[in-house]
Order: sequence, then C-alpha cells, then structure tokens
Amino acid sequence: MTAAAATAAEAAPNRGFITASVMMATVMQVIDTTIANVALPNMQGSFSATQDQMAWVLTSYIVAAAIATPPVGFLAGRFGRRRLFLIAVVGFTMTSMLCSAATSIEQMVVFRLLQGTFGAALVPLSQSILLATYPPEQRGKAMAMWAMGVMIGPILGPSLGGYLTEYYSWRWVFYINLPVGVLAFMGIVAFVPETERDVERPFDWYGFAYLSIAIGTLQIMLDRGETQDWFNSTEIIIEAVLAGLSFYMFLVHTLTAKRPFLEPAMFKDRNLSLGLVFIFIVGIVLLATLALLPPFLQSLLGFPVLLTGLVLAPTGVATMAGTLVASRLMNRFDARYLLSIGFLITAWSQWETSLFTTDVSIELLIYTGVLRGFGLALLFSPLTTLTFATLASQYHNYATSMFSLLRNLGSSIGVSVVVFMLAQSTQINHEALASGISMFNPIFRVPAVASIYDLNTAVGLATLNAEITRQAALVGYLNDFRALTYLALLAIPLPFFLRKAPSARPGRR
Repeated sequence: MTAAAATAAEAAPNRGFITASVMMATVMQVIDTTIANVALPNMQGSFSATQDQMAWVLTSYIVAAAIATPPVGFLAGRFGRRRLFLIAVVGFTMTSMLCSAATSIEQMVVFRLLQGTFGAALVPLSQSILLATYPPEQRGKAMAMWAMGVMIGPILGPSLGGYLTEYYSWRWVFYINLPVGVLAFMGIVAFVPETERDVERPFDWYGFAYLSIAIGTLQIMLDRGETQDWFNSTEIIIEAVLAGLSFYMFLVHTLTAKRPFLEPAMFKDRNLSLGLVFIFIVGIVLLATLALLPPFLQSLLGFPVLLTGLVLAPTGVATMAGTLVASRLMNRFDARYLLSIGFLITAWSQWETSLFTTDVSIELLIYTGVLRGFGLALLFSPLTTLTFATLASQYHNYATSMFSLLRNLGSSIGVSVVVFMLAQSTQINHEALASGISMFNPIFRVPAVASIYDLNTAVGLATLNAEITRQAALVGYLNDFRALTYLALLAIPLPFFLRKAPSARPGRR
C-alpha cells in the first residue's frame, strides 16, 4: 500500500456504514448462489420444464458470473469503483425482480444470465472497498467481517430458500433481494467515496476473449459432465479442448502483450499467488460439502426440506462465531497458525462426517456442522488477510476479482468431482453388495429377514434392491467426505510459505 493510500484509509470516515453497506450487497449475491437450488422442483412445475432445462437455471448464473468476474478490476479503474458498484447493485436487484416475475423457462434462463453478470462485481468490489477503507493493521478485522458474509451466504441459502418456498412461493427466493438491494444502494451513495479513474488504459479484448472462452467452456463442461457421461460425450471433449486451448492462449498473450488484461507483475507477490491456491482449495471444501449434505439428509435419511435447513443452520451460527473469534485472535497471534488450525478443524469435521451411518443422530449432525463452520471461519478470515497483506494497493481491484474467480472455480470443480465420485462409488458398491445376494445365502433363511426380503417375490426383490442402493450410496457419500478430509490435511503445513500479515498490536510489524 502506498503512503497516500494508507493515509486515505486511516482518514476514511464512516467505516461502519461503509462496511454495512457493502456487506449487504455481498451477502445478497452469495446467498443467491445456493438459495435457488431448493426451489428448482417448484420452478420446474410452474414452467412445465424438463430436468435438463432446469439445470440451465443454475448453469446460466454460474457461467455468466464466472465470465464477468475477471474484467471487474479494469472496469473499476475505468469507470470508478463506487460507480461500478452502484451499477452492479441496481442491475442485480432489478434482474432479481425479473427472475421472480418470469413466466417461462426461457425467460428465467435469460434473467439468471443477466443476474449473474451484474452480481459478479459485488463480491470482489466489496473486498476491494474494505481493503481501501481500513489501514493495514486493521485489515484482519475488516476481512473477518467480509469473510463472514461470503461464507454465511452459501450456508444459509438452502435453509432460507427452503423456508420461503415452503411457506410462500419460489418467487420470494428472488423478491427478498429487493429490500436488501435498496438499503445497500442508499448506503453506498451516502458513504462510499469514489476512486480516481484510469481512462487511458486500453481494454485488452484478446485477453478477455481468451479467458472468457476458457472459463465459460470449463464451467459448462463441469456442470454438464455428469449428465453427459463425461469424456464419453463428444460435447464434453469439445468443451475440454476449447477450455485448455483458450487458457493456453490467454497465458501466452498475458506474458507477451504490452498492456495485458491482467498485470503479470502482481503475481510476483508470493502471498497473492499462494492465497489464490488456498482459496481454490477452500472453495472445493466449502461448496463440495454443501453440495453433498442436503441430498445426503433428504434422499438418504429422508429428512424433509425444513428439517434439513434446521440441521444445517447451526453451521452458519458457528461460522459467525468463528469469524468473530478469528478477528480477535489475528490481533494476538500469527494468522498463519490460525489458517493451519482452520484446516485441521475442517479435516476433523470431515472425518467425523465420513463415519456417519443411516441412523446418525441429529445431535451428531449438528456437532459436525458446528465444527465445520468454526473451522472454515478460521480458514477464511486469516486467508483473506494474508493474501493481500503485502500486495501493492494499485492491484487490489484486479486481485480481488481473481480471488473471487478462483473461489468460484474451486467450488465448481469440487462439486463436479464429488458428484462424479459419488455416482461412480454408488455404482461400484451396488454391484459389490448385490454379488452376495443368493438363495443359498443363509441370512435369507432367517424368518425375520425372509419376511422383508423375500427373494421369491417381486416386492421382496424391489425392497432388497432399494436397501442395497441406499447402502451403496451411503458408502459413496462417506468416500467423498473422506477425500475432502485428506485434502484439508494436505493443506495444513502450506500456510507457512506465506509472509506474515501486519499486526494490529501497537509497536509490532
């Protein structure tokens, strides 16, 4: 951070109002990444749409947000950070209203596409504004508040979406953005200062095109891979080749162009480069877990939507508590230790989850959720602080957009991988379990068993097959949770490659 920027941050008035305003916009956007998921069956009935068509309601939002995230840094420099933030808030709120009023699947897909485009700027700009508002020694507290919003949204999204859908209508999943958007807009207008504009920097159309094609095709491939049987599909192969080739062209262009889309110099900052790797891992662990738990509870354990939301809600509470604890601990201890402890607690929670059975108690579900929420809070807050601790302020707009992009890519890849592993493991385990089914197996001669699983009747065979499928799926889920455990364990020693963040304690550097 330059001396001028540091002075401006120290003198920034109304920090509390600025923080509240930008965080409302942030929470509004991150909640929408998961809140619509539980409402999809109701939407499908309203639109008389197929399962494949409904998948595009999610895909259109994800792809648009991914493509629109990288240019946020350039647009903030060209038009001003405050002006771009206001445009994004208004656009996101208005497109949310359009989504709630949609009368056909075609309209919904188009409106979700626009919503993702406007929403892409909200998270990176909010982080950039907070970095500029607080001096270096107070950024731990600022990033803790920002991390709380970014993490709480995806966790509480399914619970809130389930409640609104159950008691009102799926349209309220989008209507709820209106009051939040209006309050955020008013707060930004009143308190957030504008930044200087860089009108001379040209837009790198080639770099943007290469990166957009790479990200767009990768997201579509990840989203549709499971339904298209992955690389047995010509579509998936074409998307993979396009993604790889476009990303290669983007790298070559970035390293050879005079004014590339992203400044290669900012990646010389070790904390930023490693921080992007870490947030990619956190994205995998956070969203992959959230993608697995609701179907585990609903499909396997038979929990209704509302009970699923209630069981998952304590994770959000623990995340809030953990974020507050992390913000205080960062003033006293090296943030790198907190980051390692966060990975350790996260691994612990995933390991406990990998030991679940089909009769797991609600108390154990809540206990592991609280562990997970607390561990992720200790991960996210120190990570956001350390990533930008040594980065020059002129790169903040660009770096925060890359930070959000890597988090989203990690989430997309993580979800796709665990869903693929779940399907493969379920199929393999089903075959293994079914191989032991025989009329000559003495277990089926036990009267209590034979009365339920009578191999001589169609009903008995169907009941047995359903139970085998259930047990095979359970093993598949547990294997996924175990894989996430190992990923978190492998990351424990890596934080010590980062440089220390400035301390908020007087006299310390």
